[in-house]
Amino acid sequence: MKNLRKWTALAAVMAMTATLFTGCGSADAPASEATAPAAESTAAATTETGAEAPAADGELAADVQAIVDRGVLRVGVKNAVVGFGFQDTLTGEYSGLEISLAEKIAESLGVDVEFTAVTAATRTELLDSGDIDCVLATFTITDERKQSWDFSTPYFTDYVTVLVEDKSGISSLADLVDKKVGVSSGSTSAKALVKAMIDAGLIDGSGFDADTFDPALWTTGISFQQYDDYPAISTALSAGEVDAFCVDKSILAIYKTDGRSYIDDKFSPQEYGVATTKGSGFSAYVDELVQGWLADGTIDSLITENGLE
Repeated sequence: MKNLRKWTALAAVMAMTATLFTGCGSADAPASEATAPAAESTAAATTETGAEAPAADGELAADVQAIVDRGVLRVGVKNAVVGFGFQDTLTGEYSGLEISLAEKIAESLGVDVEFTAVTAATRTELLDSGDIDCVLATFTITDERKQSWDFSTPYFTDYVTVLVEDKSGISSLADLVDKKVGVSSGSTSAKALVKAMIDAGLIDGSGFDADTFDPALWTTGISFQQYDDYPAISTALSAGEVDAFCVDKSILAIYKTDGRSYIDDKFSPQEYGVATTKGSGFSAYVDELVQGWLADGTIDSLITENGLE
């Protein structure tokens, strides 16, 4: 019966008319990246609100049809960001806003969903090489990134801030002058922090260029240490290897334990979008879904359910 439901769902999707799209991308997953077992899709080509998936007067784009034929949507997600993408170490189950959105995209196609844990440093490699079809991993939309990948309409807006040990006495941007800050490799956090400090007149910005900024080379008024993942930065903060931990506030939430606090300042709005292969038909398919879920309140409901308001 399970297989019958699945193939009935697939037939429904393949039968419906859809906008003609083109191409989709993928990626090689490093051996250290874990892939969760595929989860069963629970519905065919409609959303939970009853809205049909994007359709028009043509066949599904080749890359979208390939996902339908495969029967699995492969999605890169975070596995340690509560509220967005978090994997229970005991059950292996994923939860969060981005997990729900991934499941809904798969549901609209009538396929299963398979999650691959990614980091800020690996998510685009996996997308480019084809091992995943899209990324939902607190991926900030920037003009620079849009040159290489497509992004959906933003589904969430966050801000960058800084987490510190209370005993450090650091409570503001001004207190970060001449300090070392831990950031994630491949993230935009270091650049956002430097710009905020320059804008506040706290450090000299004469050598700052947003297009060429490299946290490994920046030493004017503040310096950075890059790490592969967020738990490593948290450990470094506890050990005193860095004075502060900088990233989007929603990501920092899980690491704000007793004896730690956010600084008073938040800055640099971060808009999260679904990343897909540039110019692909799947990009347009996903964006139409996201726009629909923003319009009908679905995403607002998911934000509330995951405590992200």
